[in-house]
Amino acid sequence: MLCRLAVVNTSSPCAESSPPAKRSARPSPLARKLAQLGLRCPEDFVVHLPFRYEDETRVVSVSSLRPGMNAQIEGHVIGCQVDFRPRRQLRAQVADDTGLLNLRWLNFYASQRKQLTPGRLLRVRGEVRGGFSGLEMVHPRIGRADSPLAESLTPVYATMQGLAQPALRRLIDDALQRVDLSDTLPLAIRQRYELLPFDQAIKFLHHPPPSVSYDELVEHEHPAWRRIKFDELLAQQLALAAARARRRAQHARPLCGAGDLAERLERSLPFSLTPAQARVVAEIRGDLERDYPMLRLLQGDVGCGKTVVAALAAARAIDAGAQVAIMAPTEILAEQHFRKLADWLEPLDVRVAWLTGSQRVGDRRSNLRDVASGDAQLVVGTQALIQDGVEFADLGLVILDEQHRFGVDQRLRLSRKGEMGALPDALIPHQLHMSATPIPRSLAMTFFADLDISVIDQLPPGRHPVITKLVAEPRRDEVIARIMAEVRRGRQAYWVCPLVEESEALQLQTAVDTQASLAAALPDLRVGLVHGRLPAAEKNETMRRFQAGGIDVLVATTVIEVGVDVPNASLMVVEHAERFGLAQLHQLRGRVGRGTAQSACVLMYQAPLSKVARERLRAMYETSDGFEIARRDLEQRGPGEFLGVRQSGEALFRFANFETDGRLVESARDAARELSAAYPEWVGAHLRRWARGREDFLRS
Repeated sequence: MLCRLAVVNTSSPCAESSPPAKRSARPSPLARKLAQLGLRCPEDFVVHLPFRYEDETRVVSVSSLRPGMNAQIEGHVIGCQVDFRPRRQLRAQVADDTGLLNLRWLNFYASQRKQLTPGRLLRVRGEVRGGFSGLEMVHPRIGRADSPLAESLTPVYATMQGLAQPALRRLIDDALQRVDLSDTLPLAIRQRYELLPFDQAIKFLHHPPPSVSYDELVEHEHPAWRRIKFDELLAQQLALAAARARRRAQHARPLCGAGDLAERLERSLPFSLTPAQARVVAEIRGDLERDYPMLRLLQGDVGCGKTVVAALAAARAIDAGAQVAIMAPTEILAEQHFRKLADWLEPLDVRVAWLTGSQRVGDRRSNLRDVASGDAQLVVGTQALIQDGVEFADLGLVILDEQHRFGVDQRLRLSRKGEMGALPDALIPHQLHMSATPIPRSLAMTFFADLDISVIDQLPPGRHPVITKLVAEPRRDEVIARIMAEVRRGRQAYWVCPLVEESEALQLQTAVDTQASLAAALPDLRVGLVHGRLPAAEKNETMRRFQAGGIDVLVATTVIEVGVDVPNASLMVVEHAERFGLAQLHQLRGRVGRGTAQSACVLMYQAPLSKVARERLRAMYETSDGFEIARRDLEQRGPGEFLGVRQSGEALFRFANFETDGRLVESARDAARELSAAYPEWVGAHLRRWARGREDFLRS
């Protein structure tokens, strides 16, 4: 039956290449299980690779066994019995010339007991454990001692309940016989990058010889694994190149007006642009003047001045007669952008409007009319910008702040608000994405290769690096005394807590209790409270009071993590810092040091620390470089959080690893360019093998 199922499931073509059936039969239980593993056609089985191996090519002696080993022995059964205490279980003992091994089954069939006839010679395989009566194997596999030994290592595949390893191995072996394993890379590319032929690499990984280094296999360091990882990364790069080509085939309105709004704005600023800001402004100006849509990622550390760059880009678009939309992830950040941009641009006769979910109905209706008529040239808001009923007269530029906090669908919905005309000749708005979470180089090359990237790598003059201190929780009184000293100097402070309400599981101090305790400890100071569960009006009013100096100490949750700009705040206290992610801690630290005074960030932790928490706090203490912080964060968490599109339960790559395969990423990028230029006829075959309709996921 398994052989018949193998034929049925691995000989059907992929869904992407099959015409829809008029009447689709209900898939079998086996087909449904395979589909959950992503195995729908023969090609899927071929690249479903083992995550570990077992060595069934040799038999070892009982005396050589050690706890933790996976081993295979041969021995005679010297005893077998069913015990009923402490629970029903089948127990047996086998022995060879060197010693005795205990076997145990917690669930068993009568047929298994019959196999264990005393005196019978059996082959037994399993993981060795230490037991009360010596070494044992629990639920080992039993076979005949006269059966031939395996000639290669036995692969162990990712599977699920109800789909046994032997059945899955048969299906994969059947697919290996049926699928065309012809290479998708020309010989010149393989030689240049020292790659094994695909068929050799794939067959090797499914059935490696016993002589191979086991560590090289499981650590993905063998040349066969290098070929597979290279192919996967190459498919990613080819998909990104195709996305870039599609974007450049689209149409956008060149935003190169004859006015001088951007120049007047720059002259009116109370500060001069840094060389890094001026460089980025020039890059964006060049993009806006093209007839295909800009898609640029502007990244820079906290406090580097991305907002003024966005304002100058908006001014160029407005000068050309287009509207600009700026979307921020939180209402606090959106209002801050609105106030700052209105201060800069309204004196220059630019109408700035804002839209959020908490606006009064009358104000919202008025703003919607101004946006639809084009009277509002710059519109700032939250996700309210992408709701039904929001219509733009002529949206030419979309700016997303903290872009990784928006999903792909949200980004597209805002862009589509500005599409004009019918596809494929529609005019698409230009897009500028901003992020204060610097993207590590390997991640940028891999996931943002279809974007143009600008980096502001300088802080404005007068900014001092924030001093970071690690303080154990018992020294809390010293931290409170430091707050008092800062306020007496005319400064303000933040105190950040990880929870709003009490949690018995975590037993963390809540923001509400902290505000009460600090108010009692500092009776002469004005202690405020802000968190995500407050009504929007109350939250915004508290932030306005803090920005205006009406609150000395602001107790908050991570609602103030991004964008909040209070130059007079010089002290950041993060309570239970061990509970925060590295990127969060760096963002919180960036809320201070925005003025000219020397600022400090106190990370208060509770011992004992886990290994990961210790590494995070060490990173914060050792460096304030956002790119180094991002590199270490990538090592600890993986790339999902940087991208803002983490697929639930899915790794962004199946085989490649960002931490160890940086050079391979560069090689794949170079190979993608060469393949597209010199061997374009090979590109489709490679994408069909590795993408097959999943190009959007590779991009995401």
